[in-house]
Amino acid sequence: MSTSDWTMLAGGVAGAGLAVFGLAVLVTGRAPEPTARAFRSVRDAGFYHFFFGTALGLVVIGTGITNGAVTTTITVLAVVMAGVALVRFRPRGRQRPVSR
Repeated sequence: MSTSDWTMLAGGVAGAGLAVFGLAVLVTGRAPEPTARAFRSVRDAGFYHFFFGTALGLVVIGTGITNGAVTTTITVLAVVMAGVALVRFRPRGRQRPVSR
């Protein structure tokens, strides 16, 4: 197995892990405390991880396909998903009330 194959395998596993983590957060409505603190809501955290994991998985799948049109379509879809994650669901941190 070449270095490229190992890299794609690692990317696919990472993408699957992120997507599953995002789905688990969305289904349970709970996230680990550091994750929950980084986002405005648990829902945003779930969608952010799910979209990024799915996008990473799509890039890995698209790279393995030899048909140029299909690869381009999958890659554009992955970029759109990552863009939505960055713009709509990005980590912003929760606003903490000012204590006096």
